[in-house]
Amino acid sequence: MNKGSGSKAGLALVVLGLTALAGCSTSGDSSPGLGEMLLTGGATRPPPQQVAVDDVYCPPVEILDGGSAIQVYAGGRSGDSSALRSQVAITNLARECQGQPDGSTLVKVGVEGRALLGVGGGAGRFNVPVQIVVKSGSGAIANRSRQTSVAIPSGDTQASFAVIEGGIVIPAAYANTFEIEVGLGSRAAAGRRG
Repeated sequence: MNKGSGSKAGLALVVLGLTALAGCSTSGDSSPGLGEMLLTGGATRPPPQQVAVDDVYCPPVEILDGGSAIQVYAGGRSGDSSALRSQVAITNLARECQGQPDGSTLVKVGVEGRALLGVGGGAGRFNVPVQIVVKSGSGAIANRSRQTSVAIPSGDTQASFAVIEGGIVIPAAYANTFEIEVGLGSRAAAGRRG
């Protein structure tokens, strides 16, 4: 055996030994093992990562009273289908809830909808006011208003839109009792219960 291959084999054994030591620690001991100390250069551990809690209360999204659609009629003939120029309606709702280590819940709400042209309608851009209310009992935890728009191009009769509102923090005290409501237009805000 030549001298160069012996030193390579020795280095390989040292690396293998350190790797084995890195995985060793006593059960339930939160202090770093010797191998970990050697590999990281000291006795300090990297800070623990914040991990979301998996099993968390996440209620279904409800539609606010009067907030499922916005209809525009020609000549003020509300309810007359032959005078309907356009309608914007909610087609799908979604929510995501992530429990946080401090007991609070982080909520994200998604709203999908569609704009449709009526008999008297024409192509164009339609404004869509979206109201998102998170409450517990009669008290509002969050009340967010978003404006979006949807364009129906010439030759088409419909188009879709989507709004995603995140960053809604539910305090720990309400983490198991909150409700989520969504609606379109000012009627939704006026028709809100509580």
